[in-house]
Amino acid sequence: MRKSEFYNLFILIFLSIVISYCGQPGTGKSNMQSENDTTHVSGDSLNQDTVKGMDKGDFNAMGQKPGDEDLIPVEITKVRRGSISDYILLSSNLETEVMADVFARVQGIVEKIHKEEGDYVEKGETLLTLEAREYVLAEQRAQVEYQQQLSNYNRLEAMHAKKLLSDDEFERAKFAKEGARIAWEEAKLNLDYTHLKSPISGHIGERLTKIGERIQPTDKLFSVINNSQVIAVVYVPEKSLNKLAIGQKALIHSDNLGDDVFEGWIKRISPVVDPASGTFKVTVGVVNKNDRLRPGMFVNVEIIIETRDDVVLVPKTAIVYENEYMNVYVVRDSVAHKIRLQHGFEDNEKVEALSDIKDGDQIIVVGQSGMKDKTRVKIVTEREITFNKQ
Repeated sequence: MRKSEFYNLFILIFLSIVISYCGQPGTGKSNMQSENDTTHVSGDSLNQDTVKGMDKGDFNAMGQKPGDEDLIPVEITKVRRGSISDYILLSSNLETEVMADVFARVQGIVEKIHKEEGDYVEKGETLLTLEAREYVLAEQRAQVEYQQQLSNYNRLEAMHAKKLLSDDEFERAKFAKEGARIAWEEAKLNLDYTHLKSPISGHIGERLTKIGERIQPTDKLFSVINNSQVIAVVYVPEKSLNKLAIGQKALIHSDNLGDDVFEGWIKRISPVVDPASGTFKVTVGVVNKNDRLRPGMFVNVEIIIETRDDVVLVPKTAIVYENEYMNVYVVRDSVAHKIRLQHGFEDNEKVEALSDIKDGDQIIVVGQSGMKDKTRVKIVTEREITFNKQ
């Protein structure tokens, strides 16, 4: 390209730039026109000078407010008052308070099984039956023997009344009759033992025999568990010995049962401290609502030490941890103020605020991570946070 052609191209480009800055294409307007003309600015071409020159109406027309582009969007919740407790958190496996192992009382062969594992039984209900023919015959034989001795006793009693029988002979007849009666009662009892019965009401936990099996006395055949009364045995550090009392409230949680909370209370406190572990045994009774708890389940036990009512509560989702300190951000006039939390009691959901935060304050629960003090923010959503009741 020759020098003259290059120079003409440069002039053309320069004039195009001047025209684009001094007027709007297609309208013929320039910056020399009347100051009363309205300036049209698109959202994509906003700059600092343009923002300063726009009034509130211009922003409302564009769906924005002055300075919105500099605000950090956050989600807040309002601080509420409520109750919170101090507690000791321990773990345990549930046990049943009422359980019975059912043993054979006589030997024999299992003829019929009436109840299976998981079945509910009432106290005195038959669990299994043994073959009873030999016990039936033994009972009948004992009955005949007793009737014979009773008849002999009645005859000798009449003779003794007429002074025809000595006192010694009459006493021997009396003892023989009583011995036969006891033998008959024993035979009836053994016959009754062929029907194995439940000593308590509850569910069958185990069945340890089968039809046709020969069993011996003292063989364990069933276990019956009453789940209406379950307990959690925990071992508490000795420093808390003076903080606990019979009847004190406790809360029981299971990871397998979601957010359900089961109420409990201290039933027994051992006065003995184990020197090896430095703990003492505490038995916590549990209200097994809807029969959802089962012996052997792993649970967390919260023994309530003290409860404070009508205090300011901060959700843990709002807390930003900085070393050992807790910080929260309170929004006031679209500015996030960093406040170091002076806290009291706390649990897994909330913390008690002792100062600087009051009921109704707006605290940030989403967007506070990495935020600095005095940051300008825009509230996008307000969330209502509820806590589990204790």
